[in-house]
Amino acid sequence: MEQIIMIVLMVAIFYFLLIRPENKRKKAADQMRSALKKGDKIVTIGGIMGTIVRVTEESIVIETSEDRVRMELAKWAVQTNASAPQPEKAKKKEAIEEPKEEEAAPEESAEETKD
Repeated sequence: MEQIIMIVLMVAIFYFLLIRPENKRKKAADQMRSALKKGDKIVTIGGIMGTIVRVTEESIVIETSEDRVRMELAKWAVQTNASAPQPEKAKKKEAIEEPKEEEAAPEESAEETKD
């Protein structure tokens, strides 16, 4: 009986620590990709940055430079949407990581004059 309880407990821990967070990330990525629209600035999984010119069901067309170079990409290749508002968690984390520095007193010169 104890073995069954331990196995069920391990499966529950495995689910809550690995499977559930991964499903949330996939769902958020799918939502972001389905919300893409003309004019959004994106970065692909290959590191290509550009602005969306046209959106279809399965693909997007982006303009990558001022020379009007256009590329057609699959929607699944979009990694981030730079035009979308950042989540609140990321903003709070940045504020915590970058504490305000107090102004230091002016440094005294260490040079000594020799006679």
